[in-house]
Amino acid sequence: MNVPFADLSREYEKLKTDLQSAFDRVMRSGQFILGKEVHLFEKEFARYCGSRYAVSLNSGTDALYFSLLAIGIGKGDEVILPANSFISCAYAISYAGAVPVFVDIDPASYCIDIHTAQRAITRRTKAIMPVHMFGHPADMDAVLSLAKNYRLFVIEDSSQAHGARYKNKKVGSIGDIGVFSLYPTKNLGVYGDGGVVVTDTKEYSDKIRSLRSYGESKKYYYREQGYNSRLDELQAAFARVKLKRLDAWNKKRIKAAQYYSSLLKNVSVISPSISPDVRHVYYVYVIRTKKRGQLQLYLKKKGIDTAIHYPVPIHKQKAYQSMKQNVADAAITEKYSREILSLPLSPWITEQEIECVSENITKFLNK
Repeated sequence: MNVPFADLSREYEKLKTDLQSAFDRVMRSGQFILGKEVHLFEKEFARYCGSRYAVSLNSGTDALYFSLLAIGIGKGDEVILPANSFISCAYAISYAGAVPVFVDIDPASYCIDIHTAQRAITRRTKAIMPVHMFGHPADMDAVLSLAKNYRLFVIEDSSQAHGARYKNKKVGSIGDIGVFSLYPTKNLGVYGDGGVVVTDTKEYSDKIRSLRSYGESKKYYYREQGYNSRLDELQAAFARVKLKRLDAWNKKRIKAAQYYSSLLKNVSVISPSISPDVRHVYYVYVIRTKKRGQLQLYLKKKGIDTAIHYPVPIHKQKAYQSMKQNVADAAITEKYSREILSLPLSPWITEQEIECVSENITKFLNK
């Protein structure tokens, strides 16, 4: 049996009638930039997250970058973030002229380790960026307490956790600003690049809204140097179709993850754990094994696609060897980067596919 890592054609088969209707609606409107669909998606997504405002953009990277600019991060400032994350988190900080300070992760949740983060704070630290990794919320009580004690801004990178909850509150709505990617493979993705920011602070919302469209105050009047970073009407229309199904899809991800865990419980791999009072939405299902390379090759030969999130920590990337950065401590991140393996998982994965993957893992590790 061939098992794809994520087969988006299955999603299309489920949605094609509604997607076609959304396409036709936009085409008939004749409006393709910052029109009704963008306005409605922002309104609906803000309501979904429990936030007052949402601003859509052309990528999660710009969403992070503009969020930093909105809170005034600039040259000489430091922003704390986990070393185990996608590199765009660090790029956004560097783009703003600030310095990323990489800290380690909690060994169970894979999210930011608050003790390492506290040790990394200096007089130049202005913000902390917890990442809700793999769909598991970070310990936001600890993050908020740290931020309050040291007067730090909190930007939640929720790009891997659409719909996840921390103590019954949606991630993204807990800190000063929440950032989401809408990349196609995300729990909520579009058919191209896209991003969205949520916040309860009008000042931040207005700033990001201005930055995304050349710094406009009104048409042909520019109060600042801005950018061209707008979510297209078509993508917003597609996002609205999918947002209605996000909770149901997350339930399917959770069910699939639970099935994996039940089948792998007696196998010599480390399966995901879940902290108390959180809703993990399993953007990916990550296991750990010291035989990662051999296992991945074995599964590939059996027709099973896997991925590694992420094989090289950000501070070890060549791109950051020539850029200013600080590393407080990342021993666990570096260890886990040699062991983590992401298994196929999506709302459309079948029980038979999960069984096939699990049986092959068991066969390889028990031989």
